[in-house]
Amino acid sequence: MSRRSSGTLRLTNLALLTTVALIIFVIEANLPPLTSIPGIKMGLANIVTLSVFYLFSQKDALMVLLVRVILGALASGQIMTLPYSLSGGLLCFCVCALLLPLFPLKRLWLLSVIGAIFHNIGQIIVAVVLTGTPEIIWYLPVLLISGTISGFFTGYAAQSLLIHMDLLKIKKQ
Repeated sequence: MSRRSSGTLRLTNLALLTTVALIIFVIEANLPPLTSIPGIKMGLANIVTLSVFYLFSQKDALMVLLVRVILGALASGQIMTLPYSLSGGLLCFCVCALLLPLFPLKRLWLLSVIGAIFHNIGQIIVAVVLTGTPEIIWYLPVLLISGTISGFFTGYAAQSLLIHMDLLKIKKQ
């Protein structure tokens, strides 16, 4: 396979994965809330981003994340959530990118939990800055509990997906 067609295949795969993440994001945004506590969601689109970390590169995972967050805010009509999603997503990404070498695939669920915790911290920081209300920080423990649960679920789902792909001998492009 030529270098050019290999690059085209990689780009096509990343575009498809971004589309899958965006579809999952929009569907989840339109589902009824899991609880009566505002701001809590599973973050199922992160399964795709975590998978891209392992299948492609950190740069590719960042592009998938950014495109999904920006287009997701536009597609779901929730543009006001963009600063929160971007800050949480970028802080989560930075922490996961730094820690990725320390976590083999069998511990992806743990990396995801750590990432989810930092995602919530990033959101709270932006909420405090944008609202000028430092008392919002008292909401952090609630978000950390839900983030730990959702981070475990999405991490375990991505881990299982990648292990099964490896068993089927689906390799990096």
